[in-house]
Amino acid sequence: MKKKIIVICGPTGIGKTDFAIKLASKFHGEIVSADSMQVYKKMDIGTATPDADELKMAVHHLINVIEPDEDFDAGKYIKFADKAISDIVSRNRLPIVAGGTGLYIRALLYGLFKSRESNPDIIFKLTKELDELGSDSLYEKLKQIDPAIADKLHPNDSFRVINALEVYESTGTIKSEQLKQHEFKENRYSYLKIGLYMDREKLYDRINKRVDIMIDLGFLNEVKELLNMGYSNKLKSMQSIGYKHICDFFSDITDYDETLRLLKRDTRRFAKRQFTWFKKEKNIIWLTPDEFEKASQLVLNFLK
Repeated sequence: MKKKIIVICGPTGIGKTDFAIKLASKFHGEIVSADSMQVYKKMDIGTATPDADELKMAVHHLINVIEPDEDFDAGKYIKFADKAISDIVSRNRLPIVAGGTGLYIRALLYGLFKSRESNPDIIFKLTKELDELGSDSLYEKLKQIDPAIADKLHPNDSFRVINALEVYESTGTIKSEQLKQHEFKENRYSYLKIGLYMDREKLYDRINKRVDIMIDLGFLNEVKELLNMGYSNKLKSMQSIGYKHICDFFSDITDYDETLRLLKRDTRRFAKRQFTWFKKEKNIIWLTPDEFEKASQLVLNFLK
């Protein structure tokens, strides 16, 4: 039988950590983070990593596991998360995957789309055609071959247009069909997926206040220490929301007030993108953070 897991997802700042901790306390669970930033060491404040008190209330996995200059992606996440889940289940505890990185959650539940080596000769031919005939010509060709993919792309997005045409010319199968086949892969786990939502203005207010709290906790000093340790502001981890903004402040690109304004704005925009992602995902039961008893009943029914 497939291992049973609970998934708590939703946008930043909505209260996923508190919700997951309460579930862990009630159902003898342990939390597996699904946050692409909380994996980094030395980056606790800007990533809203659970604090000491929260870590005492529930065991957490996949937090502070790599250095800020190490590479990390969905493939590595699956390996780390699979190992943590197996360990939790072996001790008769309930794995609760909680986080807002939609790609990590999707990869964990359904697996990654197996990529293949692209054909350099076909890429060269298509690139030459782009130079000679322009992007509109390639886009029209894609519309004839794979309209489902073409509808999702801008005509000037030459990189993705060429990629979709290369898939067809190399394999004889259109890209949208390959993606569709991937959607019907067997689930890797038996899961109950709960998405948290609330009124957008209320969430945005929470995000604004959360940024102020991060600053009060010493977010600027956290970033300064990372820079003093030699971590480049060009690192993937340092280009994330919050860290990039503070680095720009230290580089005199923005002043203090503008830094806070942009940080709050971009965090709100990020939350909106997360909502958009999760709304497209399947099998999510949407609840507000206040509906814990409903969630508890859903978990009880699922575990039976």
